[in-house]
Amino acid sequence: MAIIDTQSSNSAYERSARRDIRIWGLFLVGICFFWAGSVLNPAENCNSQGECAPWLVPIAQWMGAAFALAGAGALAANPRRGSKIDVLTGELVWWQNRIGPKSGDGGRIHPLNISRIRIESQNDADDLVSLYNLKNERQPYFDAEVIPWPYAAWAERLTRQWPHIKVELID
Repeated sequence: MAIIDTQSSNSAYERSARRDIRIWGLFLVGICFFWAGSVLNPAENCNSQGECAPWLVPIAQWMGAAFALAGAGALAANPRRGSKIDVLTGELVWWQNRIGPKSGDGGRIHPLNISRIRIESQNDADDLVSLYNLKNERQPYFDAEVIPWPYAAWAERLTRQWPHIKVELID
């Protein structure tokens, strides 16, 4: 039986919408577009050559309203995602989109039942992280959102305690 390190970042990691700069950015950009669409006169939206596009102002305003509402909705709901090692069972537990204590998507697996962790770097996008059991089945809802960055360092800490787990780094 492996010893569970409750002091490492393997033991608990959680993010929420209210602590996510992307959600705040969505909300603030939406407010800025909505405000700009509210104060600009569409008839005076012309360049130096006299070309006008009065239809752009209401579109910017409606897009701003949509972005601001999407950001505000996420901030109000405050969904959570994360992972931890359950100290009672020794299982790796992860969750996404959790608002209440039992809602949302997630899973659990004991590290002895993990065969590999695959970390695939993407160009100009978030990395893809997958967790596979001993039957080589990908575990649902486990991805880069539920573990701390850098993902390879997290996986290395996990493999120190359970060395049978293989880590695949794909560039």
